[in-house]
Amino acid sequence: MPELPEVETVKRGLDALVVGKKIKKIDIYYPKMVLPNVTEFTKALTGQIIQGIDRRGKYLLFHFSDQQSMVSHLRMEGKYSVHSHEMPLNKHDHVVFEFTDGSELRYNDTRKFGRMVLVPTGEEFTVAGLKTIGPEPTPETLSVEYMAETMKKHHKSIKSFLLDQNMIAGLGNIYCDEVLWLAKIHPLQPTNTVPLSKIITLREKIFEELNLAIQAKGTTVFSYLDASGHAGSFQNQLHVYQRTGKPCERCGTAIERIKVAQRGTHFCPFCQKLIEVKG
Repeated sequence: MPELPEVETVKRGLDALVVGKKIKKIDIYYPKMVLPNVTEFTKALTGQIIQGIDRRGKYLLFHFSDQQSMVSHLRMEGKYSVHSHEMPLNKHDHVVFEFTDGSELRYNDTRKFGRMVLVPTGEEFTVAGLKTIGPEPTPETLSVEYMAETMKKHHKSIKSFLLDQNMIAGLGNIYCDEVLWLAKIHPLQPTNTVPLSKIITLREKIFEELNLAIQAKGTTVFSYLDASGHAGSFQNQLHVYQRTGKPCERCGTAIERIKVAQRGTHFCPFCQKLIEVKG
């Protein structure tokens, strides 16, 4: 699933490729992908101009003229790409926005899990998933105080906490494993037992890792591509994710894999010790 760095990379690519373009026609080959329905969706957006694109967590927010916005979630396999009208469609291209200049924005989704929800501009945060989304992982929006106070209230594992988009937006399986390794925190450590010193370190590592991943245009482990059809390169900088059995870069101990929150989880058993808190 694309995480914050991948969605941010797609957003930046689309900024350059489609903002300012006028929609001539929309073809929808999988009606369940758009809400409220195909008729309202195509009627509202045909003839409109893409005025800007924002990102919130793992969501893309397209803003059109006539005060219309589209909330798009890529889910597991969703991809946006821009092509000429003459290029043949891929069998997994399910929504196609044709522009007046002859180019097209195509949404491709092998599993068909992605969704596009059309709402009046200003009502984006009434959409499920955005209603309760946590703060963005930036120094300005994710404070030490917020993390410390929120983490005190939760007994679940720290990895489960980080995966919860209602707690912090944008982190997924890959980057949770990576930042926990960087902060030397065991993924099963109960959230309310993480000491303040570790919270401070974890917060800094979240910022550092996401920024590095964005610079590398995301992580391509399975199928992620940016809006120009290019793979990211951050997979070459991963420390633990999918490195089961390989030596830890810090201590040489073999990386282990367990399940946390039903997700494959990678960690170093020496560097990331599970700390028992008595009392």
